Amino acid sequence: MSDNPGDGDDEQQNPFKGTPFEHLFGAGGLGGPGGPGGPGGQMPDLSQLFGGQMPDLGQILGQIQSLMQPYDGPVNWTLAVDTARKTVAQQPDPSPTQRQKDAVSDALGLADHWLDTATDLPSAITSTAAWSRAEWVEGTADVWRGLVEPVAAQSVQSISAALPDDAQAMSGPLVGMLGTFIGSMMGSQTGSGIGTLASEVLSVSDVGLPLAPAGRAALLPANIEAFTEGLDVGYDDVLLYLALREAAHQRLYGSVPWLREHVLGAVRDYGRGVDINVEAMQARIEEQMRGLDPSNPEAMAQLLQGGLFDLPKSPMQEAALQRLEVVLALVEGWVDEVVGQATEARMPNAARLQEAVRRRRAAGGPAEETFAALVGLELRPRRLRDASTLWGSLRSRQGAEARDGVWMHPDLLPTSADLDDPLGFRDDATAPEALSDEDFDAELSKLLGGGPDDTDTDTDTDTE
Repeated sequence: MSDNPGDGDDEQQNPFKGTPFEHLFGAGGLGGPGGPGGPGGQMPDLSQLFGGQMPDLGQILGQIQSLMQPYDGPVNWTLAVDTARKTVAQQPDPSPTQRQKDAVSDALGLADHWLDTATDLPSAITSTAAWSRAEWVEGTADVWRGLVEPVAAQSVQSISAALPDDAQAMSGPLVGMLGTFIGSMMGSQTGSGIGTLASEVLSVSDVGLPLAPAGRAALLPANIEAFTEGLDVGYDDVLLYLALREAAHQRLYGSVPWLREHVLGAVRDYGRGVDINVEAMQARIEEQMRGLDPSNPEAMAQLLQGGLFDLPKSPMQEAALQRLEVVLALVEGWVDEVVGQATEARMPNAARLQEAVRRRRAAGGPAEETFAALVGLELRPRRLRDASTLWGSLRSRQGAEARDGVWMHPDLLPTSADLDDPLGFRDDATAPEALSDEDFDAELSKLLGGGPDDTDTDTDTDTE
């Protein structure tokens, strides 16, 4: 028989019994019968939850209350942007000077001129900018929001569906509170990740995703100056090389109409694939709460921003992540190859800078590691060298037109298996110059899965 006669009733009144939120909303938690204002009027024994130490309850309640403020949409985006700004403000973030703005504009203009000799894809830059870190946050926030909201929405749906039937019937407004809590936590996590990324990115396209409106090219002079240290290469050369990469990204995304949605869609598919394992989530929450140091005033903030929902990926997420990794590698490899061609006879330091960029992308940095822990996505391509080799090999065998023509349709893109053998991609294909228009249409139809008589009339606009 229980020493506490109310224990049996407490279990029945706890709609989150057996879920990750049993300790937070149920008996002995912040909203349960033993919680503040509940039956019995006694405070819960939080020392058991926090590893035997009594935390500052007022501070914890204050931080939790901040996560429960109402907002529109599945993510508290106001909190996300505010957190990103505060993260950026932790270190100096000077606004670019007029001289720096002019230097960025000139570098992007020269870069576009050089790229004209390396690819027939036209310039796609419509405006240039030199950004501070805070301006990068503001300039990319809208795209980040569209990528993060599906994760939050699916998280709430997945957790709600995982609740026992009696919990769903009894929980009432607590499920709504749960959605608010998760959306605010996602906002806090995302803002922290974006703010940390802002401390390292060199341009608006540096992470490989199209984060700004089409045609908007931007570089971050302060971060470029930090990147230049230790390279033994002058700042002007580094700026021009990074401008070439930015301009090449703009050309590819601007000339391939399906690419932007293809990449961002893979990220959204990743978010929609969230499938939360309730038992694993409960174990993780309990582990992190027990390891929390209540004497540290920043401990709760670190917990709320530290990847609380960093759980194993679902099969749908793994598939989306693989697609994303391949296409990002192909984008970065194409940029690497085209910039290499444009600088081959013009920039003596190009090879050194190419290797520095490759090492940086392969190793990642604290910012990318932070974002991967928070959101679950690794933003750096794993196979940049393989992709660059593939594009270079195709160009050397069939010309730049064949290399760029692969972007005509997503079904023509190399696969992960092609990256395993980059020198063999389309090794037996006939160069487009040797084909008649009719033969080229027939070959294209075969690649897209149709027969020679099923050629789509739209392909006529893609042949010359």
